[in-house]
Amino acid sequence: MTDIEELLLSRIRDVADYPEPGVMFKDITPLLADPAAFTALTDALAEIVERTGATKIVGLEARGFILGAPVAVRAGVGFIPVRKAGKLPGATLRQSYDLEYGSAQIEVHAEDLSAQDRVLVIDDVLATGGTAEASLQLIRRAGAQVAGVAVLMELAFLDGRSRLAPALDGAPLEALLVV
Repeated sequence: MTDIEELLLSRIRDVADYPEPGVMFKDITPLLADPAAFTALTDALAEIVERTGATKIVGLEARGFILGAPVAVRAGVGFIPVRKAGKLPGATLRQSYDLEYGSAQIEVHAEDLSAQDRVLVIDDVLATGGTAEASLQLIRRAGAQVAGVAVLMELAFLDGRSRLAPALDGAPLEALLVV
C-alpha cells in the first residue's frame, strides 16, 4: 500500500448501518476536514487530469463538486457541474439512469462543453456505476470527448467497473482506493 493510500484510508470513517441496516457507509468528511489529506487527494486527482490530457472536469453532484472543483483549480482546467434534474437554470441536456429502486435524471449545460474538450469525470465513489455512466452519455451528447473517470474510492464488490467499461469506450477509470 502506498503512502497516499494509507493516508486517505486513515481519514475515511466506516459508519455501520447507514443510511439503512446492512450498509457500511464510507464517510469522507474526516478526510475533507484534514488539510494535509485533502491536499494529497487534490494533488493525486490533478495528476490524473494531466495524464489524461483533460481540458475540463465534470463533477457529479454533490461530493464530486467538493472534489472536482479544487482539482480543476489545481490543474488549470474548467469545472462543469452535473446536477440532479431541475437544479440548473436555462437550457440543459438531461440523461435518465436506473437506480437500485427506481430511476433518476442528471443534467448539464451543453454550452459549457465543446468538441475540443476532453472531459474527466470526478466523483467520490464508484458504486454500481449508474451515475457515472449517465454522465459519460451526457458528455458525448454535448459533443465533447471522454478523457476518463477518476474516483477517490471504488467499491469493488458492487462491480461498477464492469457496468462502466462499455461507456468508457477505452478511456481510463482510475480509483485511488479500491475497497
